[in-house]
Amino acid sequence: MFNLDKFISDSVTFRPVSMFVPDIEANKDTLTKEIKGKKVCVIGGAGSIGSSFIKAVLRFEPKSVVVVDLNENGLAELVRDVRSTEGLFVPDEFRCYTLNFADPIFERIFREEKGFDIVANFSAHKHVRSEKDRYSVQALIENNDIKAKKLMDLLTVYPPKHFFCVSTDKAANPVNIMGASKRIMEDLVMAYNKYFKVTTARFANVAFSNGSLPDGWIHRIAKLQPLAAPSDVKRYFVSPEESGQICMLACILGKPGEVFFPKLGEDQMLTFSSICDKFVTANGFEKDPCATDAEAKLKAYQLKVSELSTDSKLSTLNSQLVKYPTVYFNSDTTGEKAYEEFYVPGEKIDMQRFQALGVVEQTTRHEMNEVNSFFEKLEAIFAKEDFTKAQVVDAIREFIPNFQHEEKGKNLDQKM
Repeated sequence: MFNLDKFISDSVTFRPVSMFVPDIEANKDTLTKEIKGKKVCVIGGAGSIGSSFIKAVLRFEPKSVVVVDLNENGLAELVRDVRSTEGLFVPDEFRCYTLNFADPIFERIFREEKGFDIVANFSAHKHVRSEKDRYSVQALIENNDIKAKKLMDLLTVYPPKHFFCVSTDKAANPVNIMGASKRIMEDLVMAYNKYFKVTTARFANVAFSNGSLPDGWIHRIAKLQPLAAPSDVKRYFVSPEESGQICMLACILGKPGEVFFPKLGEDQMLTFSSICDKFVTANGFEKDPCATDAEAKLKAYQLKVSELSTDSKLSTLNSQLVKYPTVYFNSDTTGEKAYEEFYVPGEKIDMQRFQALGVVEQTTRHEMNEVNSFFEKLEAIFAKEDFTKAQVVDAIREFIPNFQHEEKGKNLDQKM
């Protein structure tokens, strides 16, 4: 049976235990003091990172946890998961709500609760594929930035002791609108440090996170469909568990305005195609390289027909080391970055405070009035019936001068 957690540790992160365990143990007393018996609100808690954050926090026994997410099925699975995990503390008050954090209902919950001690926001458009056309770009920016500002304004009514909002490595020298929106988000939330403590984190791809390309391979195998992957894109990876832990550490241990990131070297970058090779082997198959999507789909169809006609099972096919169709390609879509980075020249970095974490202690930020002016410009663009994606890109480039966006006229939804 394929064991995903073992595959990630053996073939993706190459770490049998989380890289953040030493930092958690070294700061256990502080984490316990700041979390135990406290009220926690997690926005976007049904996603891969949000749910991992919840699991990390639960080990320190909070008084209550309120989770908000639009993914009703994801929330149901979250509850089943935490209540089925041996040794994981779940408080009596563990409430999940299927709603948008910008909804009036959330504001009502927040005001009736008189706020929370810890608030963490994971609600975001996180995929580069979110950038397709003007409509998808507007939705992305409204969720990652405009609605985030509404949340920050609400939090000033009952300020939390710890506020965390997840960022991305793509916010450093962004080349896609998703990364740029996260850089804008950083400037936005950091401007609220005068009201309450704000921290964030830039980190690597979460291996097999919901909706990611590797997560898609699991679904493709289950449906006997071909596996596709870029061969020229290198990425850093952390495990789902590590993703939650870095966010918890940043949220609780970070100082106002700091950005956390994992200490990962360039030698730890992997291509998606190299991971896919190992994934095929781990599932008991032999790779069958295909030159085109059409060839790969035809071979996958023939494999499926063969399985059905012989009344065999996938396990039987596996035992015969059946060749499984794969198609690898060079990236040719808008917004893909050839490599990842966690900080840029000019940012003040502390690499000594933690064993596995680096900290951006200081960086150049826009003031609140500049953020507000930028948002007004965006709103004015979106109000026009004939606004274009290029106009949005130009506005972002004025706000983030190093935004190196290249329009290639093709997006990830046009690929397998």
